[in-house]
Amino acid sequence: MTTLPMFPLGSVLFPYMPLQLRVFEERYLIMLARVLDSAPAEFGIVLIERGQEVGGGERRFGVGTVARVTQLEAPEGYLSLVLQGERRFEVTEWMPEDPHPLARVRELPDLEWDDSLLPRRKQAEHLVRRTLSLASEFVDQEWSPDVELSHDPIAAAWQLAAIAPVGPLDQIVLLRSDTMADLLENIIELTEAAAESLAW
Repeated sequence: MTTLPMFPLGSVLFPYMPLQLRVFEERYLIMLARVLDSAPAEFGIVLIERGQEVGGGERRFGVGTVARVTQLEAPEGYLSLVLQGERRFEVTEWMPEDPHPLARVRELPDLEWDDSLLPRRKQAEHLVRRTLSLASEFVDQEWSPDVELSHDPIAAAWQLAAIAPVGPLDQIVLLRSDTMADLLENIIELTEAAAESLAW
């Protein structure tokens, strides 16, 4: 068990993915001052289930990802960060805020790759890229259909989960996947559902 400073957000961070974050709320500036004073500079990110990012009192999901600070700038009045998603965790207990959220967490096992999964990985990638292309006809997408993936198969699978055009609740399902096979199956199933809704 580890105690982690926590940053609830309105979005999901996946392992192997970058995230840009602007921090201006006092309690999180205090948190970052503490985090940056130690090595490695890490904290947890969880999705807000209900409530708002600013002001506290939100309800949070109990699974998240450790974020490592890779870049930091300090313009007037706020901090600008680039984070890298690292390991997944499950919250076992929310602690009293100090003044930022804190939680005791249990790290979830890393997913293991097996080359027999390659056909499913290719199917998932084809489906995600096709659905991104379809979705881009209706709304601006954060990710391009031809975005480049890592050559590392584990990183590429998590990247597919992150760029799949599904909502935050579906992203939580992906983040909770117990095995690499589960992750790929969940990507395929949830992306197919998203593609069907676009077709309507």
